[in-house]
Amino acid sequence: MSLPTYHVLHLSSIIVLLAYTFYAFAAPAETRKRVMMVTGIAALLVAVSGFAMLAKLHLGFPHWVAVKVACWLGLSAMVSFAYRKRASADLFMLIALVLAITAVAMVYVRPF
Repeated sequence: MSLPTYHVLHLSSIIVLLAYTFYAFAAPAETRKRVMMVTGIAALLVAVSGFAMLAKLHLGFPHWVAVKVACWLGLSAMVSFAYRKRASADLFMLIALVLAITAVAMVYVRPF
């Protein structure tokens, strides 16, 4: 596949992952299974498309990518926290927002 195809897939998957993550903080408990499936598939597509773009660009594995992987893992875990720790939803939403902003900043700033 071409680089733009991977880019669109990557961004679309991130949007779905973030949308369903924030939905999980307010969703009823009955939606847990479906939301966990959707976010799991989206997280997998984020990883596959991200590493495919990295391979196509021949960048190796720079440190900013490691930070993005850490953010991706944190965002992927947020959905389970959203259903298990309802009392701490505000804190987890803030953490998810910080992780998402950090991941975006790593792409554009590439500090290391």
